Amino acid sequence: MCRQVFGFRLAMLALAAPVALLNAGPGLPTRLVGIAVVVTFMVSYVLFRDWERFGPLLLRHPTLLAVDTLFGSLLLISAGPDSTLAYVSVCTPLLAGIVYGWRGAACFASLQAVILLLVYAAGETVGTSIAEASLLPGLCVIAGAVGSSLRNLMLRFGAATQALTTVQARLAVTEAVSAERARLAREMHDSVAKTLHGVALAADGLAGSAGADRMDPALVKQQAELVARSARRAAAESRELLADLRRESDPDQGTDVLVELAARTRDFAQRTGLPAHYRPTGEHAVPPVPPAVARQLLTIASEAMENAHRHAAPSRVDVSAGVHGDLLRISVYDDGRGLAPGTSLEQLRRAGHFGLVGMVERAASVGARIRIGRGGHPKGTEVRLELPLAALTTPHH
Repeated sequence: MCRQVFGFRLAMLALAAPVALLNAGPGLPTRLVGIAVVVTFMVSYVLFRDWERFGPLLLRHPTLLAVDTLFGSLLLISAGPDSTLAYVSVCTPLLAGIVYGWRGAACFASLQAVILLLVYAAGETVGTSIAEASLLPGLCVIAGAVGSSLRNLMLRFGAATQALTTVQARLAVTEAVSAERARLAREMHDSVAKTLHGVALAADGLAGSAGADRMDPALVKQQAELVARSARRAAAESRELLADLRRESDPDQGTDVLVELAARTRDFAQRTGLPAHYRPTGEHAVPPVPPAVARQLLTIASEAMENAHRHAAPSRVDVSAGVHGDLLRISVYDDGRGLAPGTSLEQLRRAGHFGLVGMVERAASVGARIRIGRGGHPKGTEVRLELPLAALTTPHH
């Protein structure tokens, strides 16, 4: 929205600059107006083009907008209040309301109104009534109020969006846990149930061999050993699955993601011979992560390291994790050849490369956001995973 305001200012300045230069007196006034045209136009152009870069500077230093207002007043004096520069003066309190809130709107609306009244008084325009002279100052006050209202609406919308993101992340975590329980149930059916069915068949065969008229001791021994092996296998499978289920149901049995990630990084370095270093980041401790969610996060990090080793030919891999604000952030960076320009998930899917596609799908399944690219590095690839901490806690009612 601020960029659009500066775009409108650019258009109005381009239309009014020739008038301001023509009306300026010869010599020093012309040079002053020319400097004001260049400065005001360049400031508007820079903020219109790179608002994300220079906007925070304007937010931290309101005096910059005040200086810009004074330069604009030189143009307004030269071109007159009846030119398109009058619309530029209305933009200033609107922008102040959006950027600084109602206090900034009140300050800059008052400043701009005073400047306009002085311009009218100095211009000695014939036939200008008090109502006409106060029209633009009144519009400045209205524009400041509109800007402040828009700021409040955008802040409320941002808070609502953040709350919605948190709720979606919690729902995604709940769905991930439910899906993991369903997976364990399928594995129990496909492993333990089938193994027990084999035990039953082997026991039936053993009973038949033991009750035969001519019992073969070797066959009975073989079938008994088969029953014993199958029973031990079923017991081991049951213990593994029940241990997973117990960790899932107990909220105190969360996974320490940082410890697991450090261990996987060391294992990756020892197994591949590629230098891989892990470092914790952030200022706060990472809360325990539900096992189903931790499994997805750790799988994504492991897949990122494996992709770097197989495809990027890097000289090192850097892994970091920690709490930043209200996010759990995991980063895997390699200094290899990086992704080809213009690479998209759809292209990878069509080409049969499902590693990155699977990472994105795993991140979405737990409500995390994933970014794959250079990040802030001059080369290589960074896989950055961010999960809201609110998704790791269950609200108490």
